[in-house]
Amino acid sequence: MPRVKAGVTAKKRHKKILKLAKGYFGSKRTLYRTAHEQVMRSLAYAYRDRKQRKRQFRKLWITRINAGAKANGMKYSTLIHGLSLANVQVNRKMLSDIAIFQPEDFTAYCKLAKDALAGNLPKVTKPEPKKEAPKKVEPKVEAPKKVEPKVEAPKKVEPKVEAPKKVEAKVEVAKEVVDYSKWLVKDLKELAAKKNIEGSDKMLKADLVKALSDLN
Repeated sequence: MPRVKAGVTAKKRHKKILKLAKGYFGSKRTLYRTAHEQVMRSLAYAYRDRKQRKRQFRKLWITRINAGAKANGMKYSTLIHGLSLANVQVNRKMLSDIAIFQPEDFTAYCKLAKDALAGNLPKVTKPEPKKEAPKKVEPKVEAPKKVEPKVEAPKKVEPKVEAPKKVEAKVEVAKEVVDYSKWLVKDLKELAAKKNIEGSDKMLKADLVKALSDLN
């Protein structure tokens, strides 16, 4: 078999790993083996931390909301409970931004939550359903029915079947065939002499049998 060299493929793979390891300290960005180990570990950490980053941001938002709630004489848990009773659908990310950049609006949210906890829930007026205009009903115009011409089926013509002619079988009377081969030569010669076969005295048995069978 021919020798296969993997130099091009290996070089390409090494370049790919070293490109990912760019910026690492020491031999982690120059040597392929140590760079490969560090890149594999870094990719695993990146996959894990993409999930943990969402937890960390939620934790940060809760901390900011709690600080704003304490400034208005409330706790984070009572504020969220009061807002849920008041049917306020604002997520924690927006509440944290309001607490930092719009403290007056955040104070209004806190007051709304206190009223809901005290039982003074705001009346929620349901919007009246929009009345739809009656749809115009267009009269249905039926298409004229197609009258298909009646096509009579062709009459079946029964073929005339002639009765078979009677064929009288001709019965031929089979002649009796005598087996002369079982006779003795003496008897064959006597029968040949009676039937006037010339030279029967000097014939052999096979010749006598053939001569007698030809006569029959």
